[in-house]
Amino acid sequence: MTNLRKELEKCKHPNSRKTKALGKKARRQNNKHKVRMGHAIKSNIMGEKLSWFLGHIDEGRTTPLSPQEFEDLIALYLQRFDEELEQIALKQSIGKHRANQHAARQDVIKITLERERNEYQSGGMELVNLCDAAKLKMLFDWDGSALSVQHLKLDLVSYNMLQRLKQATTATETEATTSSKATTENQMETA
Repeated sequence: MTNLRKELEKCKHPNSRKTKALGKKARRQNNKHKVRMGHAIKSNIMGEKLSWFLGHIDEGRTTPLSPQEFEDLIALYLQRFDEELEQIALKQSIGKHRANQHAARQDVIKITLERERNEYQSGGMELVNLCDAAKLKMLFDWDGSALSVQHLKLDLVSYNMLQRLKQATTATETEATTSSKATTENQMETA
């Protein structure tokens, strides 16, 4: 970028072809930098989200979460700012002139929570599926850096997906209990 500035200073006329080409080159580099920063911000946000989930799962756990446990964990995640919102409400109620104190932070929290709730209820939040044993192991093996988030396989986890998983697990459990009852009855008949 400093090279471009020096070359722009050397140019005699502001409307020359060389000046326009250098300006175009500078804009292109600036846009590339903005795109890189956007990806870095997204990776940092995803890294913070995954580290929150990792911190709220038992480290010694080897079995994947049940759909109900995963749903409870997501509900806890969506309530992570409740204490801070209560503190802001308390500070605002104390004095007349402090009614707008921390209003910006409160708005950011509310917008974030509303967006995350909408994602979870509709299309799905981008998360590691903790009901899958292989993906849970990948999360435990994750080093916690934002750069390595891209190596994790992320799924869209929604309320409807967890409800389908619950139904599937209850169906397999009922099949397993009925088949075990049938085998014990067959063993009793043969005896």
